[in-house]
Amino acid sequence: MLKLFETTGFKNFENKIILDFSDVRDYKFNSDCIKENLLNTLIIYGKNSVGKSNLGLALFDIVTHLTSKNITPGLYDYYININNQNEYAEFRYVFQFGSDEIDYRYKKNEDQTLLYEYVTLNSKLLMEYDYVSNYGDLDELKALAPTLNFVFQSEGSLIKYFLNNSIIDNDHPLRRMMWFVSNMLWFRSLDENRYIGYKLKSNDYYDFILDNEILKELEQFLHQSGVQENLTVKEDNDGKKRLYFDTKTPLPFFKVASSGTKALYTFFYWYKTAKDVSLLYIDEFDAFYHYELSENLVIMLEKITSFQKILTSHNTNLLSNRIMRPDCYFILTKNKLTSLANATDRELREGHNLEKLYMSGEFDE
Repeated sequence: MLKLFETTGFKNFENKIILDFSDVRDYKFNSDCIKENLLNTLIIYGKNSVGKSNLGLALFDIVTHLTSKNITPGLYDYYININNQNEYAEFRYVFQFGSDEIDYRYKKNEDQTLLYEYVTLNSKLLMEYDYVSNYGDLDELKALAPTLNFVFQSEGSLIKYFLNNSIIDNDHPLRRMMWFVSNMLWFRSLDENRYIGYKLKSNDYYDFILDNEILKELEQFLHQSGVQENLTVKEDNDGKKRLYFDTKTPLPFFKVASSGTKALYTFFYWYKTAKDVSLLYIDEFDAFYHYELSENLVIMLEKITSFQKILTSHNTNLLSNRIMRPDCYFILTKNKLTSLANATDRELREGHNLEKLYMSGEFDE
C-alpha cells in the first residue's frame, strides 16, 4: 500500500504537496475507510484550478517511467511549474508492504527525463544515482543481482532495468512495489475514456459488454442508479455488434445516453475489468451524478477494501460522518493538502455536521 506521497515543482505545485496515508485518527466509526492503519478511501475537495486533477497526474507520474502501461497523450504537457527555479520536479513515494517499507524518490526535467533516482528498503540505501553526472551508489542493488551487468542500461530508470532483468522472488518488496505501480489506475469520463496505468490498451471498452451476463449486470447497475431503460445488443449493417437501449425503436447507447449515463458506463467498465487494481484515482468523480447516486457509489467503493481509492469532488453532500470520517476528507489549496481533521482546532466528532462546517469556512486557511 502507499503510505506517503510528496511532490514539488510539478505543474501548478510550486511548493511541496504531501499526502500522508498514515495520518489516521482514532475515530471508531466508518472503519472500512482504513486498512492496515492506512487511509484506504479518500475524497479530495478544492476550489477550481487548485490542482485536484494535477494531484492525480503527479501521483501517477511513477507509472510513466516504471511501466509500459497506457498514458493518455497530452496529460503531462507543461510538466514543470512556471515558477520552478530548479527546472525539475521532485517526487517521493513511500510504500508499505507488511513490515517492509520502500522509500522511492526521483527528479525529472521538463522533458520528463530522469535526473536522479533514490531507493531505500527499511531505511537501508539500495541505490542512489545522478543521471546528469552519471555517478551514484548501486552497491546494494548489485548485491541483489550479482550477475546483472548495469553497463547495458543505456537510458531510463535503473530500478526498472534491475526489476526487468533480475531474478528476485515475487514477494520481495521491490517486486511488490513494481506490481503496485503497474496496477495503479487513474481515470475520468468528462469527455472520453481517458486513463493512466493498469493496462496498455482498453480496446474492449465497447465490446466487453457483449457478454450477456455482463450486459444484464450493467442493466441492473443502471437501474439501481436511476436509469430505468433496459439494454440490448444489436448487430448493425456493418456486421458489428453494438449496445442499444431496448426501446420500441432501439436507440444506440453512446449516441443518445446522457453524460451521466455514459459516465456510469465508464465507472462500470473499470469496476468489472480492473479486478486487481492497487490504487484507484477517479478525477471529477461525480461531475455528472445526482448527489444520491454519488453517495451510493462512494459507499459501494468504500466497502471494497482490497485497494486504495482517491476521489475528487465538489459535492459537499458527501461531507458526512455518516459516509466517511474527518481524516479521510481532504481539502486542496494552492499551498497544501490537509485533512478535515487537521484543518481545524475543533475536535471533530461523529455528531458534527461536516458539510455545514465546511460551508461556513471552518476549514479555510
